[in-house]
Amino acid sequence: MRSDIIKKGFDKAPHRSLLRATGLKDEDFDKPFIGIANSYIDIIPGHFFLHEYGEIVKEAIREAGGVPFVFNTIGVDDGIAMGHEGMLYSLPSREIIADSIETVMNAHQLDAMICIPNCDKIVPGMVMGALRVNVPTIFVSGGPMAAGHKADGTPIDLSTAFEAVGQHAEGKMTDEELYEIECEACPSGGSCSGMFTANSMNTLCEAMGIALPGNGTILAMTPERIELVKKAARRIVELAKMEDNSKYNMKNILNEKAIHNAFVVDMAMGGSSNTVLHLLAIARESDIEYKIENINKIADKVAHIAKISPSLTTVHMEDINNAGGVNAVMKEVSRRTGLLNMDSLMISGETLEERIADAVILDEAIIHTNEHAYSQVGGLSILFGNLALEGAVVKTAGIEANMRQFKGTAVCFDSQPKAISGIMGHKVKAGDVVVIRYEGPKGGPGMQEMLAPTALIQGMGLGDSVALITDGRFSGATKGASIGHVSPEAAEGGLIALIEDGDEIELDTDAHLLQLNVSEDILASRKAAWKPYKNEVKSKWLKRYQLLVSNASNGAVLKTEL
Repeated sequence: MRSDIIKKGFDKAPHRSLLRATGLKDEDFDKPFIGIANSYIDIIPGHFFLHEYGEIVKEAIREAGGVPFVFNTIGVDDGIAMGHEGMLYSLPSREIIADSIETVMNAHQLDAMICIPNCDKIVPGMVMGALRVNVPTIFVSGGPMAAGHKADGTPIDLSTAFEAVGQHAEGKMTDEELYEIECEACPSGGSCSGMFTANSMNTLCEAMGIALPGNGTILAMTPERIELVKKAARRIVELAKMEDNSKYNMKNILNEKAIHNAFVVDMAMGGSSNTVLHLLAIARESDIEYKIENINKIADKVAHIAKISPSLTTVHMEDINNAGGVNAVMKEVSRRTGLLNMDSLMISGETLEERIADAVILDEAIIHTNEHAYSQVGGLSILFGNLALEGAVVKTAGIEANMRQFKGTAVCFDSQPKAISGIMGHKVKAGDVVVIRYEGPKGGPGMQEMLAPTALIQGMGLGDSVALITDGRFSGATKGASIGHVSPEAAEGGLIALIEDGDEIELDTDAHLLQLNVSEDILASRKAAWKPYKNEVKSKWLKRYQLLVSNASNGAVLKTEL
């Protein structure tokens, strides 16, 4: 076993002495040592109960004949960090989490790992760290929360609350109505109930084979979820006890075929645009050179068969679970031959083909068939053009039909706070394209999410007449013609830095186009006079991050060589 290096041989007597201090007995030194990476933290709704899951996992591992060791990672709640300097720390937290996983697992040479994430950057951070460690690893998230409901039965969620702010600012909603939404939008523990970033990533863990069926859809804090947690714990002990379990090492499960499958399912379900950022970073950690343009090739072939909030406000993750779950989505997608790698190995031991063999759609109003899809192309698109030489991302699943092709007039802001003030101050009108720049990984630094400005646009009734582009990124709760991840970013001299108020910007999501319609001569003169705007950065951690981070089209990963 890998852990023999800390527990076997006469020279490891000091090591064993320290381990005995934690409660280990003679019989434990012949058992596999299993790390439990828990992301329990009180301030995040998807995580405040995860210490209970950790205890359940510990007990199940002991019963199955392993020795459990719990350790924790940090976490950032994007919704709470939204709209102020706290959001600068969200994406960088992904790197801290990955480093923490690598540090604890390799410092103590543990044999296998079970990861308990749930929200936003925490899932991809754990995946990236697990790939570096490369031992058998299984993911079991905390699970999604149930949808909230207004008194009249209308389903609501976090995106409802953000959009309500814009409606209230316009005088379209009373204090009492806003208060009701505030109190009811997030009714329980769990990751926010729509197809936002957390649930997108937890769903894609199923598609990549590193989680058991139901990981992305079974509600948090339910008996069904607890049983899934126990099942995952038992499975990781089975793997750890295998004489040769190397085929279940993280990189052998999460390989190029798994990344492809993840993007296919992402397209079919219209996941968060953040998944592109994270899957590119995950691919790099798995030593895969994945070209961003490949995503469009997938999108052009995959039907968008499941529409979930924020794209469809009446459908939430519990509805997907009741309609057959991710397995039913993958089974329907697989009816189009060649889209999924059916021979991909799952951490549970079977192939993808075997996993979904008996899956059926239980409610075709929730999970559509290919023939009756919302769209015959996927729910995400990578745009290219002079504004995005290295790509930009848009969640086409959340765009109104009239906005898929759009020409508008630029209204520019050099930071998100300035954009929020400008939008609330009615500087943006129908037919405009809001430009928010210097918010990329390097420029922000930290690539802030833009849920506040996009929700304001929706709440103020401009969602079907205003587009937004940014080198920052969006919450999974964002909808509308919101184009993010524009690369190169403004801070590295990308064309987005040279846009001026009144310029014409053109987007065509079907043709994968994002274009600034300004002559080359004018752009050359602007470039010669350009002086980059710089956000003031006081944090020593964010200054280090700014020096090392790559742009969004490279996954916003940190450089390891200068």
